[in-house]
Amino acid sequence: MFVKKMNARMKFVLVVILFLFVVIIGKVFYIQVISYEKLNHYATSLWSRNLPLEANRGKIYDRNGIVLAGNITTTSLVLIPNQIEDKEYTAKTLSEILSVSYEEMLKHVTKKTSIERVHPEGRRLSNEIADRISALKLSGVYLVKESKRNYPYDTYLAQTLGFVGIDNQGLSGLELIYDEYLTGSYGAIKYFSDAKGNKLQLSQIYEQPQDGMNITLTIDFELQEAVERELDNVMSMYQADQAFALAMDPNSGAILAIASRPNFSPSNYQDYTSEEINRNLPIWMTYEPGSTFKNVEPFFSHLF
Repeated sequence: MFVKKMNARMKFVLVVILFLFVVIIGKVFYIQVISYEKLNHYATSLWSRNLPLEANRGKIYDRNGIVLAGNITTTSLVLIPNQIEDKEYTAKTLSEILSVSYEEMLKHVTKKTSIERVHPEGRRLSNEIADRISALKLSGVYLVKESKRNYPYDTYLAQTLGFVGIDNQGLSGLELIYDEYLTGSYGAIKYFSDAKGNKLQLSQIYEQPQDGMNITLTIDFELQEAVERELDNVMSMYQADQAFALAMDPNSGAILAIASRPNFSPSNYQDYTSEEINRNLPIWMTYEPGSTFKNVEPFFSHLF
């Protein structure tokens, strides 16, 4: 009788153990196979960090393929505070190089964030400053490539082209109107770190940025250059307050050249008044159409 009870208990325990084993195996199967992608996504989001890579803004061309607005490559500073070993030394050194107060730089270095940008002092650095920072080989201090808008002919077509901000966003003119087409998509260098920010020995992933779309204008640069030159002569000769000119193809109505004075440098827009920046006189100002109206005069003469 006692032996039968022992056998029954052993069978019961064995069944329970077998059941638990099946449950565990089932759970492992569920995690490893069925929920793998979901859990792997969660894990990757916890480990991965992105160093952003800015895309090139789309170029603006004249009708003959001459670049009126392009890009140059610059360097910007990015900090990963958790990876910085000597925060006081790093803050002191960077503050001296960037001409920023030690207290301000220390805030960046000790900030509780995964990635910190030093803005605006750490943006669009010169090659000399970037080389000085790179030579120090400071832990947690990274230099990433960024694109800066470049206007090779400076003030030419300034009010029409407009300008962009420090983040390459269109703020006026064609740069603003076609901003959604000219703006590209950010890429990134993905690296992996633990909860404390220590870099893991895993391969980095490079995600290439997508450049913006290029646009071509009806502007003829040679004619634009002549118009700009003549407006400068007029302003100098007559000491005028303002002047503007518009050249149009009489067959199609396409604008071949457009300029006004006063004008400004899009690369240094912050040095000018809002009136100088925003008033594209051929569009903004009321003026007599003059000879451009003659093509409709015969029509009205015939009516009356």
